[in-house]
Amino acid sequence: MQTRQLGKTDLFITPLGFGSWAVGGGGWQFGWGAQDDSESIAAINHALGLGINWIDTAAVYGLGHSEEVVAQALKGRAERPYIFTKCSMVWDDQGNISHSLKRDSIRREVEDSLRRLQVETIDLYQIHWPDPATEIEEGWSALSELKREGKVRYIGVSNFNVNQLQRAMAIDRVDSLQPPHSLIHPDVDDEILPFCESNGIGVIVYSPMMSGLLTGKMTRERINNFPEDDWRKHNPEFQEPRLYRNLWLAELLKNIGRHHGLSAGEIAIAWTLRLSAVTGAIVGGRKLTCFHKSSPALPRRGQHVYSPQRYTPSAFVRRSEHNVVLEF
Repeated sequence: MQTRQLGKTDLFITPLGFGSWAVGGGGWQFGWGAQDDSESIAAINHALGLGINWIDTAAVYGLGHSEEVVAQALKGRAERPYIFTKCSMVWDDQGNISHSLKRDSIRREVEDSLRRLQVETIDLYQIHWPDPATEIEEGWSALSELKREGKVRYIGVSNFNVNQLQRAMAIDRVDSLQPPHSLIHPDVDDEILPFCESNGIGVIVYSPMMSGLLTGKMTRERINNFPEDDWRKHNPEFQEPRLYRNLWLAELLKNIGRHHGLSAGEIAIAWTLRLSAVTGAIVGGRKLTCFHKSSPALPRRGQHVYSPQRYTPSAFVRRSEHNVVLEF
C-alpha cells in the first residue's frame, strides 16, 4: 500500500482515511441519524483490511460515542492504525454543544479521549474549530504541552485560515491542517493549500464528496426522507437553490466516471487528491459496503498517483486500475 508522509511527521498515511463522524450515530446536534454499532465496527475493520492505515474521529461525534466504537473495532487487533481525534467542542449533561479552547478544558478532553479510545497516546490531536478565536493561543499552547508530555504524538488544527495558522505557528509547529475540500467547496485551493505546502504542514481534507452529495446516489427524495436528527436535512447545500447546482455537478461526475468505469464519488475524491499539497482525504463509512476493493486512491505498488501536476479527474483515473464503491 502506497503511503505519503504527513507534513514533517513520521506518520506515513494512505491516501484515504476512515472517517467516523457518522459512526457517532443520531440523537445529537450534528448527527447523521441512527447507526448500528455492529455495522460501524464491520466497516472499520473492512477498511483496515483493505490497507487503510488511519482513522479520523472527534470527541464530539456522538458525544463521545464515535471514539468508543473505534476502540471496540480495534480491540484485539495485532496491528493498529493511526488514530486521529479532535478537541474544542464540548457538551453539557443535556447534550448542548459549545466551544472552548481553555487549557483546563482541553486537558479534560484529552483524558476523556484517551479513556474512550483505550490508548496511551493519540497519534494526532487536532483543534476542531478556531472558536473562540480569542483563545487560539491558549488552546494551541495546551496542545503543545500535551505533546511534550507524551499524551499525543503530533498536533494539528482543523478549519483554520492562514492568519490563524500563523498565530499557532508562533507558539509551536503545526503538523497538519484538516480543511473541508470538495468541488462544491474548493476555497482552500488558492491560499491555504499553497501556504501549507510551503510550510511543510500536512493536509488531510474532509468531506471530499460533500457528505454524500457528490456520490451520484443522492436524490431530492432521499433528502426529504432524512430523519430529523440527520444534520444534512437542514443544511443549505441540501436545499434549494444550491441543491440544483450540486445534483447537476454530481451528474456531471457520473458522466465523467462512466467513461472510466468509476463512480461520481471516486471522481470527486480523485479531484481532491490531485494537488501535491493534499496528503490524504477522509472518507466516511457507515456500512461494510462503504469500501470495496479497492480505489483510485489506493494504488498498486509502483503506481504513482501523486505529482505536482494538476491532474484533471479524467487524467487521474486513467492512471488508476482499481475501483471502490462508496455508500452514504
